[in-house]
Amino acid sequence: MRHIFTYHDKHYIYDVGSGSLHECDEATARLLKGEKTEISDEALKVALEEIEGLRAEGLLDAPEPRERPIKSHEVKALCLHVSHDCNLRCKYCFADEGAYHSAREVMSFETAKAAIDFLLKNSGKRKVLEVDFFGGEPLMNLDVVKRTVAYAKEEGAKLGKKFLFTTTTNALLLDDETIKFFNEEMENVVLSLDGRKEVHDAVRKTVNGKGSFDAVLPHIRKFVQMRGEKSYYVRGTFTAKNLDFSEDVLFLADCGFRNISLEPVVTDIEELAIKEEHLPAIEAEYEKLCDAYIQREAEGKGFLFFHFQIDLEGGPCLAKRVSACGAGNEYFSVVPSGDIYPCHQFAGDKEFRMGNVFEGVLDEGIRSRFAENSLFTRNKCGDCFAKYICSGGCSANNYHYAGDLNEPYPITCVMMKKRIECAMHVLAERKSREK
Repeated sequence: MRHIFTYHDKHYIYDVGSGSLHECDEATARLLKGEKTEISDEALKVALEEIEGLRAEGLLDAPEPRERPIKSHEVKALCLHVSHDCNLRCKYCFADEGAYHSAREVMSFETAKAAIDFLLKNSGKRKVLEVDFFGGEPLMNLDVVKRTVAYAKEEGAKLGKKFLFTTTTNALLLDDETIKFFNEEMENVVLSLDGRKEVHDAVRKTVNGKGSFDAVLPHIRKFVQMRGEKSYYVRGTFTAKNLDFSEDVLFLADCGFRNISLEPVVTDIEELAIKEEHLPAIEAEYEKLCDAYIQREAEGKGFLFFHFQIDLEGGPCLAKRVSACGAGNEYFSVVPSGDIYPCHQFAGDKEFRMGNVFEGVLDEGIRSRFAENSLFTRNKCGDCFAKYICSGGCSANNYHYAGDLNEPYPITCVMMKKRIECAMHVLAERKSREK
């Protein structure tokens, strides 16, 4: 399969089977799309020779995988909900402002230990395991986070296994001591900030209803300063209220943050939800951001924007991309009670309760449902050029908006395709500068 697209005055051919991206002239693009084009016989001959050359190298019309993946049953990662409480009341929070539609509570150390034991017991031959501390707000239960890290490292070492830890935080409680701990122990830290003050404060409010921007920005700045070269992301959310989200990304870059993510909201709140009528504006905004991104990179002022980070050469192997997300099979979410769910976005949904860490037994029916899930079970993805990059989208989003793990959420699909085209243009421009 080929995807031929134009970005401004540049014409591209993306070969889906090989993952190869080629820049071409307008005539070649039109020729490959089967459109009429005025071209001399000599130019036509050259174009056809180039096309056949790419085919011969396996870089055009390459075959796509046909075999369904066999997923490992070795567990590799847990998301520990150490706090089902939060010190913010964000309007769009999928987790019911941290409570997950239940009582506000925190995870005990005994439950966290049982979760680590469950992971170690079910990790098979895996040598590297991952634990993400999540909430609510994890820093509201920081002592358990620290004790769990120490316990996991000690128990893992006995079995020759290494743990990689991450934390997601709103940064309200972030202080020098916590930053030091994060820098010593966390492989990655995700800090929530939605962008400009007026955008952030409109949706990310404290318990008393005040905006949180002025409280968290200094904490995040200090963290980034102390973090050095270690991995982090400043992650925000854009909604229908800030469709000019490129301004928020650039604002975050101007704050000195070099690793940035800004995700579309997932909500059914009418005033915030992304709707079909918003998509043309969002696509235009991605192009506006892409142009600014390329310009800043060329000027030596570049930063990393998550949506533009795709690797067509050394990224995940095709088999892994076909497998899609490991939720419910290799990756699980554990809530304060010890109950196990496929991922954090299914937490609290009784239909998807898979067991409890104190029992150590998983519901194999639910697990099989996720293990069998792959790109090949998502029929609408078959003729989409983006399928081996997005892997058919988020299973939780698919389920929550269509009632089916395998039914891609169409609004997300449109945004994904646009951001991938922009990312490909970024790659092409970068290579052009390197020549």
